[in-house]
Amino acid sequence: MKPFIFLAASVLLATTPARSQALVDPSKVAPEFREAAEKRRAEQIRQRECALKADLEKVLPRDRTAFLNHCLETMAAKQ
Repeated sequence: MKPFIFLAASVLLATTPARSQALVDPSKVAPEFREAAEKRRAEQIRQRECALKADLEKVLPRDRTAFLNHCLETMAAKQ
């Protein structure tokens, strides 16, 4: 039983945690897709800003989606 527990523990420690999606870098994209990459990067930045606001305001997980949607809509209206 001990070898099994040791093996399970080592497997769990060896795995890396899931990371969020990296920001798109428009300079590393083919020229024909650069405009779309710039738009995607701007959207990712807006999403991260709203997620940070949710973290700072300590929004509950059940209310987070509604908060993020509202935040993104207000940011879009300002532009």
